[in-house]
Order: sequence, then structure tokens, then C-alpha cells
Amino acid sequence: MRTAGMDVFKQQKVEDFYEIGKELGSGQFAIVKRCREKSTGLDYAAKFIKKRQSRASRRGVCRDEIQREVEILRQLQHPNIITLHDVYENRTDVVLILELVSGGELFDFLAQKESLCEEEATQFIKQILEGVHYLHARKIAHFDLKPENIMLLDKNHSLPRIKIIDFGLAHRIQEGTEFKNIFGTPEFVAPEIVNYEPLGLEADMWSIGVITYILLSGASPFLGDSKQETLANISGMNYEFDEEFFSRTSELAKSFIRQLLEKNTRKRLTIQGALNHPWITCNEHREPPENWKRGERRQLRTKELKEYTIKSHSSMPPNNTYANFERFARVVEDIALVEAGLGGVAAARATLQDDVEALASIYGEKEAWYREESDGARQELSRLRYELRKVEAARRHLREDMSATEAGLAAVSGRFLERTSRLDALRHELSAELKWVQDVMGSLRADGGRDGRCGDRTNGDGNGGLPSITNDDINETLKELLGRPHSIDLKITETGQQR
Repeated sequence: MRTAGMDVFKQQKVEDFYEIGKELGSGQFAIVKRCREKSTGLDYAAKFIKKRQSRASRRGVCRDEIQREVEILRQLQHPNIITLHDVYENRTDVVLILELVSGGELFDFLAQKESLCEEEATQFIKQILEGVHYLHARKIAHFDLKPENIMLLDKNHSLPRIKIIDFGLAHRIQEGTEFKNIFGTPEFVAPEIVNYEPLGLEADMWSIGVITYILLSGASPFLGDSKQETLANISGMNYEFDEEFFSRTSELAKSFIRQLLEKNTRKRLTIQGALNHPWITCNEHREPPENWKRGERRQLRTKELKEYTIKSHSSMPPNNTYANFERFARVVEDIALVEAGLGGVAAARATLQDDVEALASIYGEKEAWYREESDGARQELSRLRYELRKVEAARRHLREDMSATEAGLAAVSGRFLERTSRLDALRHELSAELKWVQDVMGSLRADGGRDGRCGDRTNGDGNGGLPSITNDDINETLKELLGRPHSIDLKITETGQQR
């Protein structure tokens, strides 16, 4: 029964409140021990679950998974489901204080019986169905229904009460939310778990079908020599009702099993349909008849069931625990993630291919445009080179002309200097001649003064003829002397002065 102090994981030492007794059982990451509450003296089962210390580690159970199990157990209160009493936590473990279920496993109990009739088996199956009905009504799927998790509260009763235990894999199924996982015990998992398809409450019904098959025959419908073969048998629906094991089984029982072992989850029997199945309802209120003890009605083969339980317990570590199967599930999940990633890569590759094609098209257009521009630029460059050659030729001609001009200017300058020198010489010569002329004129004036007086008497016009003639002669003489008639025009006045 649950208590008010169960809202949180208590951080106190469990040993301070409970006396821990002998070990009752163990799993991959859990040990169950008998314990007694010090305050009340009541006996319970303490389940020590090893916590995973890091995300990278594979040893232990994630605290989130433990918390999910605890939260589910806190909501459950049913005669056929184990009850959570308290929860403690320390550095390495979470300790669940559970209802003590001391009757052992159902299959062990039935295997020890000398005889078992089909009608008696339905009473146990019905209890399993009622417990599962309570879970499914709350949208809780167990996901690990198997003989080891079907326990008896007390085997000393004529019809012991069934207790469903171990909710480590249980999940609440939410409408509109797809849930996928690969977990459970390979021999009892549904095809949708093997094929990594969306999961629901239907997976538990498949497991009940497998349990019923084994209970009535002592044989497992899908168990192979390896996990891979077992899973392949489940996925391929490789099972049959062997006459060797089902010769004493009723058709109603076979019908019940067939409707549970249905691959299509929509056609699979629901929990309510299973409770209403004729094989269950026809024996619902029937008291165990006296001839059950005499073994006269549909006696089942308890020998085969005993052999199955012995084989099951002996092969439990390698084949019936879900430790290795969990690793396989993680590998499948990783493969699914890789496939999703590859799908994304393929989509990205297709998009990239489109982008590459678009870029190639743009590049082609750009290349054609650049080619046209290059041809135009090449033609323009050729034209510029031609113009440059013309300019260079013009510069060369201009240099030649400038050189010729400079040479001509030098020659002209030389000639100019020569002419200037000659002119200077002529000036000196002319100055000398002019001085001579002046001297001549001076002497002539002196002579003319004396002769003038005679002339007046001789000519009678007041002007002597000699000075006039002399002036003309002097001008002509000067012109001849200069050799340049237009350069110097000298007039000798009557008074003998130069103008």
C-alpha cells in the first residue's frame, strides 16, 4: 500500500528504516532482497536498482527510466499488480520498497503440479487479463509480460492470486504521439517491436498469447536457437499448433491464442475482447470440478511445462534477459538514425545537385558573356594597338621633324651669326668709308667756300654746279660700296650732314 511520504525519492539510508534480509532474485542491473520495516514489522521486497553514472556508460539504468517506473507504480492499485510502498535513493542506487510477493513464478507453481486441466489454466489467464485491463484502462503498456514477471502472492492458496511485477519497461501511451522502441525479452516481444514500428497497448496482448501458448503446451511458439532466429520467427509468424503438444487442447483455446498472435495490430484481440472471449467466459464462474483431481478433463502436459521452466531458467542469462537485446535495440536505433541521416544527406545531395546545375547554367551564361566581352575587348585592344602604332609613328616622324627643324634652326642661326658678323664688318667698313667721305666732304666744303665766290660771278644763279654734281656722285658711290642699294640711303646735304 502506498504511503504519503512517497512524493519524492528519500535521500536517507534505507538501512535506517528497514532491516535488509536475504536475496530473493537478481536481474541485469537490479537485486531484490527481503526486508522488514522497523517501525511496523511488516515484510517487503527491496529492489536495489543500479543507477547509470554517466550518459556514455552502458552499466546501470538511467535515472529518468527509474523515475518513469516509479511514477507509473505510484498510480497503480490493483489486486493483480504489485504495489509500491516507498522509494529511497543514494549515490549509486535507487531502492524501491515493494509489496512482498513470496509465492514464486506462476509457471514454476504449475510445473510442480502432477496434473493441470485447461479450465484451471483459464483462471490464471483471466487474472493476468484483469491486471492488464487495469493497466490498459489507464493507457499504460507493460511491454515486458513474460512468465518471470507473472508471480504468485501466496502459493499455499487453492487458487493463488496473480501479481504482475517489473514495470521497468512500462510506458504511458499518449494519443497522437508516436512511440517506437526495441526492448523486452525476444521470446515474448510483438512483431511491431521487432520491426521498429509504432507501439501501443497491442504489444501486451501478443505477449499474453505467447504466455498462453506456453502454459497450455509447455512449448514456446517462436523460440529459436538464437535471438536472431527467434526474432525472425516472430517477424515471419512461424508458429503452429503441433499435435504433439496440443492434442488435448480445445479449439476455443487455440482460437484465443490465434486472435492474440495476430500480426496486424488492428485485428489483434484487445484486452476487453480477450476478457469476453468464450474460452475465458465459459469458465469464469465455474468451480474447479472434483474430477480435476482425478485428471479426467483436458489434462495438460505439465511434464513439458516443467521442462520448459527448467530450460528457461537455465538459459535465462544468455537468452531471456533483455540486456543484450537492449544493446541490439540501441544498435537498431542507431541504424535508424543513420538511415534518417542518410536520407537527409540524399535530400541535401539532390538539392546540392540542383544548385550545382543552376550554378553550371549561370556559369555557362557568364562564360558566354565573358567570351563576347573578351572578343570585344580583344578587338578594342587590337584597335588601340593600331592607334598606338600610329601615334608612335607620328611621334617618330615628329621627332625626325623636330630634329630636322633643330638642324635647320642651327643652320639658320649659323647663317644669322655669319650675316651679323658680315653686317658688323660692313658697319665698320661703312663707318670708315663714312669717315673718309666726311673728310672728303670737309675738304670739299673748304674748297667750295673759296670757289663759291668765283662761281657767283661766273654762273650768275647763286649756286655752283659742282656741289650738286658732287652729292649725286657721292650717293652712287656709297651704294656701290655697300653693294646693297636698299639697305642704306645716304643724303649729303648741302651743308654736308648725314640724315
